[in-house]
Amino acid sequence: QVQLVESGGDFVQPGGSLKLTCATSGNILRFNALNWAWYRQAPGKQRELIARISRLGNTAYSDSVTGRFTVSRDNARNTVYLQTNNLKSEDTGVYYCNRWPDAFDTWGQGTRVTVSS
Repeated sequence: QVQLVESGGDFVQPGGSLKLTCATSGNILRFNALNWAWYRQAPGKQRELIARISRLGNTAYSDSVTGRFTVSRDNARNTVYLQTNNLKSEDTGVYYCNRWPDAFDTWGQGTRVTVSS
């Protein structure tokens, strides 16, 4: 069984920054051989892909976060990170990580980010 534990979410003012962490464990086999992604579910909306990182470290972002968010990985710690900068109110939501493109059936509880003045 796979465990995905997201953390680092908080209440921040517009323009603030947060670093989100996704700790993975369980039956993931080779963490470093997988591509990983961050997803966001805004209130009342479907979950969307916002950032991904390949097993080789190549990254890609949705238009909404390009230039402000940075995804990274630590293969030694089986952990994926999302550095979020210049946060906007529309970044509010619950953030999840999972394998990409074929997500594990099991999702973590997510970490909530609230951006408001």
